[in-house]
Amino acid sequence: MTDETFNMSLRKFLKTVGVTSQQEIEVSVRAAREKGSLPDGPLKATAVIRIEALGLEHVIEGQINTDQD
Repeated sequence: MTDETFNMSLRKFLKTVGVTSQQEIEVSVRAAREKGSLPDGPLKATAVIRIEALGLEHVIEGQINTDQD
């Protein structure tokens, strides 16, 4: 596998992670708003990317602002 093939494959995977994660979060936030159960303030979020064959576990933590101004 060339570096270019690897990079393209990695970018495709990360794009899929980003797009599908955004869609799932949007659906969940919308549902919580409709039920009136959306907490005040930012939501703490954690994402984990795991590649078992490499022994990799990469944890990303952050906040998502849901203010409805």
